[in-house]
Amino acid sequence: MSKKYWQNFGERTQSEAYQESAKNEFKEELLPLEDLDEGLLNAKSPRRDFLKYLGFSTAAATIAASCEMPVRKVVPYLHRPDDVIPGVPNFYASTYVNEGDAISVVVKQRDGRPIKIEGNELSSLTKGGTSAQAQASVLDLYDTTRLRYPMQNDGKDFKEVTTFDAFDKLVGADLAGLAGKPIVLLTSTIVSPSTLQIISEFIAKNPGSKHVQYDAASYSGILLANEATYGKRIIPSYRFDKAKVVVSLAADFLGTWISPVEFSSQYADSRRIKTDAPAMSRHIHFESNLSLTGSNADDRFTHKPSETGAVALALLAKLGGAVTAPSLDANLTKGVEVAAAALSANKGAALVVSGSNDVNVQILVNAINEVIGANGTTIDYATTVNYRKGVDADITKLVDDMNAGAIGALFIIATNPAYNYYDSKKFIDGIKKVPVTVSFNATMNETTELCKYVIPSHHWLESWGDAEPKTGYYSFIQPTINPLFKTRAFQTSLLKWSGNATDYETYFKTYWTAKLNGGADAYDKALQDGVVEPASAPAIGTATFSAAGVAAAASKATAVKGGDLEVVLYQKISIGTGSQANKLF
Repeated sequence: MSKKYWQNFGERTQSEAYQESAKNEFKEELLPLEDLDEGLLNAKSPRRDFLKYLGFSTAAATIAASCEMPVRKVVPYLHRPDDVIPGVPNFYASTYVNEGDAISVVVKQRDGRPIKIEGNELSSLTKGGTSAQAQASVLDLYDTTRLRYPMQNDGKDFKEVTTFDAFDKLVGADLAGLAGKPIVLLTSTIVSPSTLQIISEFIAKNPGSKHVQYDAASYSGILLANEATYGKRIIPSYRFDKAKVVVSLAADFLGTWISPVEFSSQYADSRRIKTDAPAMSRHIHFESNLSLTGSNADDRFTHKPSETGAVALALLAKLGGAVTAPSLDANLTKGVEVAAAALSANKGAALVVSGSNDVNVQILVNAINEVIGANGTTIDYATTVNYRKGVDADITKLVDDMNAGAIGALFIIATNPAYNYYDSKKFIDGIKKVPVTVSFNATMNETTELCKYVIPSHHWLESWGDAEPKTGYYSFIQPTINPLFKTRAFQTSLLKWSGNATDYETYFKTYWTAKLNGGADAYDKALQDGVVEPASAPAIGTATFSAAGVAAAASKATAVKGGDLEVVLYQKISIGTGSQANKLF
C-alpha cells in the first residue's frame, strides 16, 4: 500500500478552513499574457507580476512532479549526555594557531558544532582580544575545499589511500630507499613546545635531517640585527604600555606587525587617560602607505620606501649617534626633529620600532633604542617572542639544495612556498627533484599539488596541542569537535615514522602531566583555563649592546635608491599572507 503524507492536520481532516485556503491559493489574477507583448519590463507592474508568475510556475511544477515533502523524524536521547542541552552552548578554552600566530581563545560550541570564537580573558598577553583572522578561522573547519583523506599521486592524478596503515607503509618504503639523503621538515614557525620535542626526536632517529622554519611574512631582519648587536637571534618583547613616546618607522603594530592583538591592548592602556595620572602617550609615525597604526598617530610623516633607511639614520644622528645625517626633504626633516625632541625628553620611557625587514635598518633602530634607554625598560630581552623564527637564508639554502638533488625527502607542514616564496619558480623546480615529498597541508594549494603524498592534518578546532607565544607563557589547544574527515595530526605521523606507536593526544597528555606541578589535576585545570602563566610578571631583562656593526649598517641602509615610482607591499589585516584568502570578511 502506498504511503500518504499530510503537511498539516487541516489537510488530514479536510477542514473547512483548509478547503477554503486551498481553493483560494491562486485566487489573485495575473497580468493577462497579451499585455506582455512589449516585454515584461514595459508591463504595468513588472516586478510584482514577475513574482506572481514565478510563484505560480514553481507551485505548478511541484504539483506536476508529484513532489512529496521529506519526512523528518525526531529521535530523542535515551540517555542524554549531562553536558548536552539542545540549544544551550558550551564553551571551551583553546588556542588559535596559524603560521606562527598564537592567540588564546574561547570557542563557543552549540550542539557539537563550533560556531564562534572570542578571546580568552585569562591570557595576560592578549587580554581577551582576537584578530579578524582568528574570528574567521571557524570557517576553515567547514571549508568545502578541505582535503578529506590521505592521497598518493600516481603521476597522473591523486588517488585515495584507504587506510592510515597503508599510507604509513607507502611512505616508510620510500623513506627506506633514500640512500642516506637527509629528510627536511619545512614548516611555518612552530610555537608548540611538545611539537618541537617530537620534531627533535624525529631528527634524532634520522641523522642528517633538519627542520627549516619559513615565514611568508618574514622578520628575519630583526632576528639577524639582534644577533649582530646583542649576540642573540631573538625577537624581544616590546612594551608599548610602558612607553610615553612611541616612534614607528612603518611598523603597523596595531594591524599586522609581530603581535598586534597584544600590542593593541598595551597601546590602548598607554593612551587611556587615568584619573590619578591625566596623561597619554605620544605616537609619531613614519610610513609610505596609510596603515591602521599610522591613522591613529598624533603626528604622521610620509616618505618613499627607499628612504626608510635614511629616516632611521637621520633620527640616530639627531639623537647624538656617531653617524652622518643624510639629506632629507623639508617635511621629513621636520618629522625627524619632532621625533628626536620627544624621544630625548622621555629617555627610559620611549620606544622606536620598525617594520623593515632590512637587517641594516634594524641595526640602526637598535642603536636608537640604546640611545633613548629602551633596553630594559620598554624592550624586554629576557622574555622573548616565539611568533616568528624563520630566517630567509635557511629557506634559500634549502631551495638550492633541492635543485642540486641533495634532499631525499621533504615534509611540508602549514606553509605554501610554491605560492608565497619570492622565487617560487626555483622552489617548484627544486621540489620536482626531491624523491619523496609529503604534504600535511589541509587544502590542495600550490605546494600540495606538487607532492607525491598528501595526508591532511586536523583543523586546530579538531586538535590537541599547545603554544608558547612568549617565554614561559603557555596556551593550550583542545578539540571542540571530532575530526570531520579522515585526517590525522602531523605529529602522530612523525611519531609513527620514527618508530613510536603513541598518537599525539597520548604524547601530549603525558608531556604536560609530567611538566606541570600537580600532575593530572594540574593538566585538567590547564585545559579548563586554557593558559598557564608565571605567577607574577617576570622582571624586564636587558642585553649587552655592541655598536661594532652600526657604521657599516649606516652606509648600506642608505644605499638603496628608488626611481620615480616605488611600490609598497603590505599585508591586509583581514587575510595576512593569504593563507585564509578564500574566506569572506
